Amino acid sequence: MVKDINESIAYAATTAKKSFDVVSPYEGDPFVGHLSTPITTSRLTKTYLSLLPAYKTGFSPLLRGLSIGFVHGYFLLGPFVKLGPLRTSEVANFIGFLSTISLILILTTGLVIYGFTVFGGKKEQQSPKSGTLDFLTSQGWREFTSGFIVGGFSGTSIAYLLLKFLPGF
Repeated sequence: MVKDINESIAYAATTAKKSFDVVSPYEGDPFVGHLSTPITTSRLTKTYLSLLPAYKTGFSPLLRGLSIGFVHGYFLLGPFVKLGPLRTSEVANFIGFLSTISLILILTTGLVIYGFTVFGGKKEQQSPKSGTLDFLTSQGWREFTSGFIVGGFSGTSIAYLLLKFLPGF
């Protein structure tokens, strides 16, 4: 009788392992704190994320900040111009420009605060390691933040000039 119980437990354990779970612990380890889903583990998602400027290989921290800041500055102007309280006035573009510049300054302040809290504001020697994100150091984060503010101001300025001189946009 004990043999039959042990065989049924072993059978239940083997059939439970063969079942397909849509959501499971990452690499089978429930203590990692991450779940494997068809979205998070798909090759399409990994390829898309590897093409984003933050994870693209070969970019310096300054260039990462420039590209991310430029896109933020360029696309944040539109909601301020088209959805702001002065959207029907003649100064809507300029007020949207000033609002976007203010938001870029607020975001940059957040990046600076994050850098001081995580990296402690200390200077460290940066050792280039392959496969690591080089802006996740104190020096790299400062370069990233500098690139972000310059890129944000540039993107906002170009978007404003396009709105000003090409009124069809």
